[in-house]
Amino acid sequence: MTSEQHRYWPSRTAFVMAAVGSAVGLGNLWRFPYVAYNNGGGAFLIPWLVALFTAGIPLMRLEFALGTRFRAGAPKAFQSLNPKYAWVGWGTLLVGLVIVSYYAVVMAWSVLFMGHSLTVSWGEDAAGFFNGRILHLTKSIGDLGGIQWATLGALVVVWAIIFLIIFKGPKVVGKVVAWTVPLPALLIVVFIIRGVTMPGALSGLKFYLKPDFSKLLDIGVWRAAYGQIFFSLTLAFGVMIAYAKYQLPERTEVNRNAWVISVTNCSISFIAGLAVFTVIGYLATSTGQVIQDLKIGGPGLTFITYPTAIQLMPIAPLFGVLFFIMLLSLGIDSAFSLVEAVVCGIQDYVKTSKEKLTLWICLLGLGGGIIFCTSAGYYWLDLVDHFANETLLVFFGLLECIFAGWLFGFRKVRKFANEHSEVKIGRWWNVCIAVLTPAALIIVLGDILWNSIKEPYGDYPAWALWLGGWGLMILIVIVSVLLGFLVRERKSVE
Repeated sequence: MTSEQHRYWPSRTAFVMAAVGSAVGLGNLWRFPYVAYNNGGGAFLIPWLVALFTAGIPLMRLEFALGTRFRAGAPKAFQSLNPKYAWVGWGTLLVGLVIVSYYAVVMAWSVLFMGHSLTVSWGEDAAGFFNGRILHLTKSIGDLGGIQWATLGALVVVWAIIFLIIFKGPKVVGKVVAWTVPLPALLIVVFIIRGVTMPGALSGLKFYLKPDFSKLLDIGVWRAAYGQIFFSLTLAFGVMIAYAKYQLPERTEVNRNAWVISVTNCSISFIAGLAVFTVIGYLATSTGQVIQDLKIGGPGLTFITYPTAIQLMPIAPLFGVLFFIMLLSLGIDSAFSLVEAVVCGIQDYVKTSKEKLTLWICLLGLGGGIIFCTSAGYYWLDLVDHFANETLLVFFGLLECIFAGWLFGFRKVRKFANEHSEVKIGRWWNVCIAVLTPAALIIVLGDILWNSIKEPYGDYPAWALWLGGWGLMILIVIVSVLLGFLVRERKSVE
């Protein structure tokens, strides 16, 4: 294999597995079930599917087409559309870098829990163990309480693994995902089989699968559905554009790959929900509570609800270790894909070795994650996740539709995608990119901003909301615009 070929995926299967690995992550097992739980269970599945077909798959095809057409990362791909558009690509990379900085911390907590699973150290009080032993949680976001060195140590290990996987390029990534993609899927099936045999499992499945159609009138449910699709499919991160860049020209298949990857990801989310809700039903039955009263949310589902249920299971250490191995194998592919997107984007402008650039990006991500390793880290993670994931991703997804779909021309993109695909897309894609997707995202974004102004998120103080929320969003947009201006000026000088 020549040095040029080393830059490409060794096969179409490797590309699909890597893209599935990026999409299938902690969001499938951690975020999707609790978002479904907090938005009416089965009722949430309907807007979630609508979001998949009106925004998820159309935008996936758009990003694959951009990466394949211009053989570049997100900033260069948008710059190739028009020199003034590069900032949109930079914005997606910056959002991804922020998200991976706390995403890796969640993985670090999983590393710690995996070790404690050997003795089921949390006993009958998983909440007290997580908040006290792991987080040493303070009473407020302003009381940092110092760095938790065990978490920081685990975080260093996570970032070292990310670096070792991606610094040699797509060939090594292809080998890694050959194991890390099927392994969690297999373990999810194991947990489903175990879950359905436990008392109360059917009540959990009923809550998950039976829709409450009145919830469909709640715009908050639709907002959560579109946010989940963006987070879960790794859209508006620049990842899929970067991955499409590395496809061998003769193996390019834009439309089919977008369909397969999107549907596979969401199928795994749905199946993971089966595993989680059987355990939720079992936990409610075992503790004598109603499912709606369990107050499941955020990382608490992963580090409180599931450990509580695991402690009640026979052979608890085995299921504990398997569960956190599953989390880590799910998370690692998504984490290194976010870093790969940033490295790929910068390499289009800076002539330096991938090893050196990857190391610097990993160190930057590690440094950004330190605040989440403090005793107030959980609060900061919750705050940053809310603004970065629910607001910025939707914002940059909307910009992708406007700049690539409208201003450049959705007909041009569709024509290119069809020329590089055995499966052709029709005018429905035009309708989605030109009308349905931007309209839905404008409504969702407007609702997010209105609710954030009307009722400040999480009862956090104003200074924290500005520092980790509004200020962070404004800073990312400003830096993105500046980077776009700098690369445009550099090109004009050259």
